[in-house]
Amino acid sequence: MSFKSKAFAIAATVTLIGGVGAVGALSATAATPSAGISAIDIFSEDFGTHAHPNFLLDTYKQGEKVGQPQILYRTANFDPAEDYTISYQGLVSDFATAGLVLPALNLHYADDAAFEIQYDPFGVDSGLCTGVAATATAGEDVTLQPCGVSSKTIWVVDSSDTVRHGYVPLINGSDNNFSQPYVLTYPADSFPTDNPRPELYVTNLTGFKGANGQPIFGSVNSNQLFGADFGIAS
Repeated sequence: MSFKSKAFAIAATVTLIGGVGAVGALSATAATPSAGISAIDIFSEDFGTHAHPNFLLDTYKQGEKVGQPQILYRTANFDPAEDYTISYQGLVSDFATAGLVLPALNLHYADDAAFEIQYDPFGVDSGLCTGVAATATAGEDVTLQPCGVSSKTIWVVDSSDTVRHGYVPLINGSDNNFSQPYVLTYPADSFPTDNPRPELYVTNLTGFKGANGQPIFGSVNSNQLFGADFGIAS
């Protein structure tokens, strides 16, 4: 089952992923003009804000092929390596109905938003999405993978674990560790201009849990918290 027929509900997605702060930041994004208004710019709380994201999700050396590393790189409205869109979206329960995520993931996160982040250099559909090559485990690199094939390219907005306004952990859809899910992570003590370029990966969600089993606010590491802006550069 394909979710490509689902409308791009940008207002709802902004609220779910970027928080209220993202709505006012549409003119601060950095996708190329060809990417259009559906472009999404994902950034780490470690290096920026909605007003000034500074470093964005980027495909290393613009390589449009399976296995190409996903990194963060300096914002630039002429760099097609930073052109991404949300091509499929819905709730985790929608993906579970389609058989694209495990029933256990649906049990824990059914009402959370889920989506694919498609690489669209210069606005051209590549058919490749940010994901993992194998079922998520600690240390698995995040690379370009075929879209719409499996849970490995699905990301869940972990709204129940949101610890700071406008920044959330992103759980990989292939996750099978529900007490400490595998989330998008930027290497600690690294900087986007380092050489070789630090690569994004997935590892267990950090933070402490309270008596109710929920994470304690403010305890998730900032390198596992991401925000998003939408649209093209002004």
